[in-house]
Amino acid sequence: MTGKPVVLLRPAPQRRDRIFTPDTLRRLHDLFDVVDLEDDPSPGAVDRALPDAFAIVGQPDLPAERLRGAERLKAIVNVEGNFFPNVDYATAFAQGVRVLGCGTAYSQAVAEYALGLALDLARGITRGDRAVRAGTEEYTAAGNLDAVLLRRARVGMVGFGNLGRALRPLLAPFETAVRVYDPWLPAAVLQDAGVVPSSLEDTLSDSDFVFVLATATAENAHFLDGSALDLLRPGARLVLVSRANVVDYAALHERLAQGRFLAAIDVWPEEPIPAEDPFRTLETAVLSAHRAGGIPQAFTSIGDMVCDDLELMSRGLPPVRLQVAAPELVTRYRNKPVG
Repeated sequence: MTGKPVVLLRPAPQRRDRIFTPDTLRRLHDLFDVVDLEDDPSPGAVDRALPDAFAIVGQPDLPAERLRGAERLKAIVNVEGNFFPNVDYATAFAQGVRVLGCGTAYSQAVAEYALGLALDLARGITRGDRAVRAGTEEYTAAGNLDAVLLRRARVGMVGFGNLGRALRPLLAPFETAVRVYDPWLPAAVLQDAGVVPSSLEDTLSDSDFVFVLATATAENAHFLDGSALDLLRPGARLVLVSRANVVDYAALHERLAQGRFLAAIDVWPEEPIPAEDPFRTLETAVLSAHRAGGIPQAFTSIGDMVCDDLELMSRGLPPVRLQVAAPELVTRYRNKPVG
């Protein structure tokens, strides 16, 4: 041991060299005694390192008995983006361990991608590209029969967490009126953010563009079911970039096949999307393979955030860049790991 705080590094399903640049990884080693277990998946390796660990970067299985043997542990840093149910969070919090997440690293990338998808739905950009390649393009007015402007459109957001907060300023130049449904936030918080607090029903029925930005929890599986989707205005544009579990995909496909509205979809109940999935043949949907957040700049920002906050904590200061998990919420998430 070097006398420096010990950091146990097992970032799976994330990869070390994806989230740490060479310079950032060097910084981590300069600051801490790094026990790198990326290539050692054995439980015994974690058990041997835990008693001395100041922080865990990654989210290996941490039941209560394991955590009780980690008396020096101050932080569990999830670097994948989702809090998994393989940690006894109650024990961690009782021992004064901070549970930290990197979800904010992806927010800007997802927000920009969501805006791009909305513009595609408004103007049929990728659909027009396919038509040109197939030799079936239509010019000028004939190719714009269902085109609309995002400017001054009525926009709804379902959820106003990291993604909603990152998307809101990107919409400002379009002079959109934005209403938000988020049962976890008081109306005053939404009003301070310049959006209109709204019910789910009004958010869906009174919006031309609807961004689904809600996380998956134990309570909201498939809450955007057929009845909810039927509230969307004819010709509305639905952008789904958060979690597949919040939507009934069978009901969504049925309505898209009927041409009720258009949708852009980046997340799927099963990934990779099965070859025979009926969504693949829809012309009323823009399809994306879970690409919104996972760009190199987002990944490497995670490593920077980890180094910054662990250095602060080693000096007895609180973390400021990573997201601190709330004990009341962390066990309610039902997000699946991203491949």
